[in-house]
Amino acid sequence: MTKTTSPSRRSPSRIYAISPSGAVNDARRIERAVANLGEAGFPVRLDRGALTAWQRFGGTDKARLAAFDRALAAPEPIVIATRGGYGLTRIIDQLDFKALAASGKHWVGFSDFTAFHLGMLARAKARTWAGPCLGGFGAETQAEIDPTTLETFIDCMEGRVHALGFDCSGPRGFECEGTLWGGNLAMVCALLGTPWFPAIKDGILFLEDVNEHPYRVERMLFQLHQAGVLDRQKAIVLGQFTGYQALLHDRGYDLPHVIDRLRKMTSAAVITGLPFGHGSPCLTLPHGARIGLAVEGRTCYLVFPQDHDHEHDHDHGHDHSHDH
Repeated sequence: MTKTTSPSRRSPSRIYAISPSGAVNDARRIERAVANLGEAGFPVRLDRGALTAWQRFGGTDKARLAAFDRALAAPEPIVIATRGGYGLTRIIDQLDFKALAASGKHWVGFSDFTAFHLGMLARAKARTWAGPCLGGFGAETQAEIDPTTLETFIDCMEGRVHALGFDCSGPRGFECEGTLWGGNLAMVCALLGTPWFPAIKDGILFLEDVNEHPYRVERMLFQLHQAGVLDRQKAIVLGQFTGYQALLHDRGYDLPHVIDRLRKMTSAAVITGLPFGHGSPCLTLPHGARIGLAVEGRTCYLVFPQDHDHEHDHDHGHDHSHDH
């Protein structure tokens, strides 16, 4: 992977960590992540409910909503989810996305946190950051964290990334510009048809998932295609699809067959190889930002905006008239 950055470096940024979805099952990993990011110049403060467990969740619905209020009031400019899991869609209708966007904070996470990214884009037209959760930095030592994961996160938080390049498979010589959006495939499908699903036209949709058999991945892609979402995009960029096992009765059916079918079903360019998802490395990406994309040879480049503000130019087909 290649990366271009500005030589300037901002002051280290402080992080506030919340558990908006699943309960933290490995508190020691979170403790290591706090230590590792602190050593990297990004001190982390855990929300008082970050290590709480209620059933499978990081607290009751009411408690997890209160964590967002505390994050808004906290002085830290970055808010990161400790982990994914499940839980955000239980409270998404009670989040004030316009107030969350107006805070100017960098909201970071992925997996179940995809619901938050999509809600921020649909309801407030706000840019957020799809990237590792706090637990993703919980290696035994900072040196054991994937360097691309750590360095890209730091550079994005400091506003220094100009472009990212990665090995890909896709149409040679393809170029486009559009709103970068998406994330976890299951979460994207879960919000389809709701007020928290952004209506993006001519965008760049990126997708990843974990523990989903290829037939389930294909079924979800068909759902997006048949809903008209895929053909409205300029490009579909596929990240990591990990954690599944092929079955005997698959008879050779596997993820490459799904990708081949995807390329035949949609007019959008399909590009694979994005280092994003539940594997390593995991990039940090500006969700909701208008970016450039170019495929040169076997390399795909994502060119980030350089304004670093929260005023965004989106390709929304429409907006919803009600707010939550």
